[in-house]
Amino acid sequence: MTDRNTFLAWVKSTLYDAEVALHNGDAGPRRAIWSSTEPVTILGAWRNAYGRQEVAEAFTFLEASLSDCTSYEFELQACDVVGDMAYTAGLEHVSTSIDGAPRSYTLRATQVYRREGGEWKVAHRHADTVTD
Repeated sequence: MTDRNTFLAWVKSTLYDAEVALHNGDAGPRRAIWSSTEPVTILGAWRNAYGRQEVAEAFTFLEASLSDCTSYEFELQACDVVGDMAYTAGLEHVSTSIDGAPRSYTLRATQVYRREGGEWKVAHRHADTVTD
């Protein structure tokens, strides 16, 4: 199996499961797949975060806001793996509750990953809401 295929299998399993858990109000799996090495950053649809402390605070905020995910789909549009770095770009189609109110939306999401200790970790996320 190539590096790209191994990476995509991780995206479709570990990363996917972490995003579903987050949208159900559990940020633990997402925290587990984020890098513990600086720099880490989020340029998010709701808020930005620079550094591990702010990223952790963003996950706590999301965990408290999201619940009852009924649908999550990641529509991969592009990706590549070069050595110990990788990226994905795609659309996240989500149906979840935000502060108890059901909501559906689509995010454009680009993430950068680095391999640490043989495992893929997220180092950067940029997402914004797709509007009609």
